[in-house]
Amino acid sequence: MRGYRSVLIVSAAVALAVCVTPLAAQSQLPRPSQLPPAGGPGGPGGPPQGQTQVAPAKPYKPVSITMPHAAADPSLDAFRKQLSDIASRKDRAALTAIVAPHFFVMGERGDKADKKKSGFDNLAAAIDLDATDGSGWDTLTAAAKDSTAEPLQQRQGVMCSPATPSFDDKAFEQLLKATQTDAFEWGYPNAPQVDVRGSAAPNAPVVEKVGGILIRILPESNANAQSPPTSLRIVTPAGKTGYVAAESVLPLATDQLCYGKDGSGWKITGYISGD
Repeated sequence: MRGYRSVLIVSAAVALAVCVTPLAAQSQLPRPSQLPPAGGPGGPGGPPQGQTQVAPAKPYKPVSITMPHAAADPSLDAFRKQLSDIASRKDRAALTAIVAPHFFVMGERGDKADKKKSGFDNLAAAIDLDATDGSGWDTLTAAAKDSTAEPLQQRQGVMCSPATPSFDDKAFEQLLKATQTDAFEWGYPNAPQVDVRGSAAPNAPVVEKVGGILIRILPESNANAQSPPTSLRIVTPAGKTGYVAAESVLPLATDQLCYGKDGSGWKITGYISGD
């Protein structure tokens, strides 16, 4: 399983690019700071279900976002540095020592952690720590580098990272209804201004810039899932289509690693995924 911004950018780009049957418009995207609701495929934030036609590109009222800030806790920063060092050395014993025994793995159907296994074993399964390509350790490295965090509302004292941007949920609901789209089709620029080009070529002329808002990403029926796209086709608020670099857009729903503090300091307490 992959997680975190540096890993999810490509996987989200692939999902958006190959998805030719997006969900019908939903009332609201579940925020990662909330535990995902029960439900199967086709539930909020889940994979597409059924055959639906892609809504045409049309103008939409921009929904502003506020980018998350770095967590203002020096002790959490120190813990992340410790985690980064452990991940760089692939030190299983040291990692075991900083994983809480009661580790949760939240998905769409609730806590998927195996209560008969240790916290470390549940973490290892959640991030595929034993993957031969080392991607599990890469996930931890990426998590340690992300300085943002937000509280998990249903678990007191738990902070989850990366934090997500804040925006008006009601305005987003209205946006989905007005555009006849699903929350899965929307993302946000990871910089104040992102270049929108006239074609998928990386050196194509810049026709517009977007930033600080939610943007619609159009699926591509001819995308090759084995070859991650380098660009994504988007719809600007004016209703025009253009292309942005794939790494310049982040998905609204993202996996998160969660931390909590006990008498001995910070621990890795859980993992939130969209599965």
